[in-house]
Amino acid sequence: MQKKMEGFTLIELLITVAIIAILSAIAIPNYSDYVKRGQLTDATMLANYRVMMEQYYQDNNSYASGGACGIAVPNAIPPTQYFIYSCQLNTTPGAGAGQSFTLKATGSTPATNGFTYTINEQDVKTSIGPTGWAGNPACWSVKRDGSC
Repeated sequence: MQKKMEGFTLIELLITVAIIAILSAIAIPNYSDYVKRGQLTDATMLANYRVMMEQYYQDNNSYASGGACGIAVPNAIPPTQYFIYSCQLNTTPGAGAGQSFTLKATGSTPATNGFTYTINEQDVKTSIGPTGWAGNPACWSVKRDGSC
C-alpha cells in the first residue's frame, strides 16, 4: 500500500511567494500615495482663511492691519499637523496697498515637504508639488497626475 503525500511542494510555495511579492509591489506605493493625498487636504484650510480675509475687508475696506494681514495667521488658522500657513500682503505704497494678498500653505512634514498651495483675493488657486507630483495652476491638485 502506498502512502498518500500531504502538504505543498516547493514549487507551489515559490509561486505563492511570487504572487504575494507582485501584489505588494503594486499595493504599497498606491497606499502610500493614498495616505499622502489624505494629508494634502489640510492645505484647503486656505479657503476658510480667505473667507475671514474677505470679512475683514468688508469691515475695514482693506486687507491690511498695521502693515500685516487683517487676520493674524497663527491665530486665525493655527498650523495643522501637515502644513504651516502664511499670508503675504501687498504693502506697496499707493492705491494697491492693502488691497491684495496671497495666502500660502507650505508642507511641514517629510510626507508633505515640497507641497505649496496658494490662494489670493481673486480666488486664484495654485498648487506646486515636489518632483514626481504635477502641480496645477488651475486648482488645488491633490493627485499625483495634477488633475483637479
